[in-house]
Amino acid sequence: MTNQHRSSGEGDVRRAVRRIDENEAEDERRVDDRERDGDAPAVDSDSSEGDESDSLGGDGTRSAVLREVREAFRGGVDAPFEAPTDDFLADAFFDFSYLDEGREVERYWVNEPFAYVTILFDEDAKEYRYHVTEPTLDGFERYVREDIVTLLRHALMYIDLDDEEGASREEVFMDEAAALIREHAATVDSGTLQKVLYYLRRDFVHYGAIDAVMRDHAIEDISCDGTGVPVYVYHREYRDLQTNVSFEKRALMSFTVRLAQQAGKQLSVSNPLVDASLPDGSRLQLTMGGDVATRGANFTIRKFADIPYTPVDLAAWNTFSLEQMAYFWLAIENNRSLVFAGGTGSGKTTSMNAVSFFIPPASKVVTIEDTREIDLPHQNWIQSVTRSSASGEGRGEVSMYNLLQAALRQRPEYLLVGEIRTEQKVALTFFQAMGTGHTAYTTVHADSIETVLNRLQNPPLSIPTGMLQDLDIVSVQRQTFIGDRRVRRNAGVYELGVDQTDADEVSVTPVFEWDPTDDVHERVGDSPVLAEIAHDRGWSDAELDEEIRRRERVIEYLLEGGTTDYRAVAGTIQMYAKDPEFVTTGIDERTLDPVALGEHVPFPDGVTEATTVPDAPERELWSAVVDEADRERRGVVHEAAPAVTEHGDEKSEPSVDAADSRETE
Repeated sequence: MTNQHRSSGEGDVRRAVRRIDENEAEDERRVDDRERDGDAPAVDSDSSEGDESDSLGGDGTRSAVLREVREAFRGGVDAPFEAPTDDFLADAFFDFSYLDEGREVERYWVNEPFAYVTILFDEDAKEYRYHVTEPTLDGFERYVREDIVTLLRHALMYIDLDDEEGASREEVFMDEAAALIREHAATVDSGTLQKVLYYLRRDFVHYGAIDAVMRDHAIEDISCDGTGVPVYVYHREYRDLQTNVSFEKRALMSFTVRLAQQAGKQLSVSNPLVDASLPDGSRLQLTMGGDVATRGANFTIRKFADIPYTPVDLAAWNTFSLEQMAYFWLAIENNRSLVFAGGTGSGKTTSMNAVSFFIPPASKVVTIEDTREIDLPHQNWIQSVTRSSASGEGRGEVSMYNLLQAALRQRPEYLLVGEIRTEQKVALTFFQAMGTGHTAYTTVHADSIETVLNRLQNPPLSIPTGMLQDLDIVSVQRQTFIGDRRVRRNAGVYELGVDQTDADEVSVTPVFEWDPTDDVHERVGDSPVLAEIAHDRGWSDAELDEEIRRRERVIEYLLEGGTTDYRAVAGTIQMYAKDPEFVTTGIDERTLDPVALGEHVPFPDGVTEATTVPDAPERELWSAVVDEADRERRGVVHEAAPAVTEHGDEKSEPSVDAADSRETE
């Protein structure tokens, strides 16, 4: 059973990661040092021993990269010019002097054959660095680029890139740029034209100097703190890293204004702070330089996952156990309300989106958010996003409260609110909706069940106890460490209700808690919610246990088959809601095909069958790590499939599990 290949819409982006052997890298550096001491060109150590006609021969980093570039051009690069010659690649394509700055730990393409990322380790500073390598431009090439930029600006003034029928913005731009280059630079070397066209497309259509970083699916956050300050990134494996990307004052000001325009916002002296979403859904915060930001303009981008994570992903990473996922499935299917709590980056929104797969397929769903983050595999779904005012008087603003009021008139069965922050009327309306029969989900910033209750019951939210008692379940998320790996775990699942000794108090019943010593999720108490569901459905205790076990088996079957594809997982869960016997029989007979079941499920927004998203390091197809205690308890006998990383090595678990780059600060 295979997964549908994931790919992104930014051209043919192929992520090819290669772990560098430390001893080999050390040997290469010694050879390079000897060559520099002898005033010889820095070439690979064995290039002179190989075929002299091959200018890209050798085993070092330089030769390996350039051979990959050559093969990529031979395979067909989306550019209307001939491929560069081997001599051009060897002499004038990339600058490899960065290898002097530290030991190469990891290298992978983010936009082959034009941009790749190297993780370096600085032995002196004892820290990792993030280095982006793009084609170098000499003085003549910079002149060609500037000349074509001037011509393009004049030409594009009379073209609507979004109004060309059947063509994307990038296609229209590439056609116009190629025509201008042919007209004005026809005699220039094809290698130079390839490089110039890359920079034109990067700067006009994509994200300029940070485009390579934006394409890196291992990056969660991108932070530019001011003029001349290196851009910092948060890498899912190496955490906070300094990059070799920075902006001068004028370039930074221009770039931040452009980002605001891409997000449909305006950055100005009178409006120096902007919160918005980029076209790919990434969160954007911009600050104009000056009185507000003394180090110059700055921006922070929290990247949006191209394809939402599924319940199978979260179970594979041990963010939740199989039993917990089955518990949520049964609770959501039976209209129990839920709040996900946790600190920044703990995976609240990721978890809420993932368990929303369990909403029955035909149920009406309304989502309300400040920034578009939730992505559901449902057709009967109204997606609402707030809108800020277009005037200083506040006219035209559509607040979360406005959308929440409208949602109640839309008669949703399930209501999802991105986050409850500090607006009391939003919180009160949300809990009123819950009390009037709507199943509601949201997220709250709080790192324990006590903090959740404290935030909700006290100013500024001040939710009355009677309303709070209508909330069924609170799931507390946590970002923590296991060894030296940063992971995300569900710290506990708690059920709320009426205190039997005092009707004016909220009772809290722990159902699941995470044991960090053994990294397992343990059932620590009976569930009043499940008991109530069993009563309402007329089930005995044995029948309730069987319903839980069957749902666990569905998720486990997907895990064993390495099925984490968005549509396949959604299709299987939706088919179970329609015909449980068909699904369970198919599992027992090993004939169930999740991919076929997912064919009717719509693709996520912005993703089509023709576009693929390269796997991020944490989305291994075979990272089916099932809690051993669960296996022993159910008596399941099978061998778990090994986790294959992009490096080709076995790996028990990603360094950051349900990496969610979409939480609200």
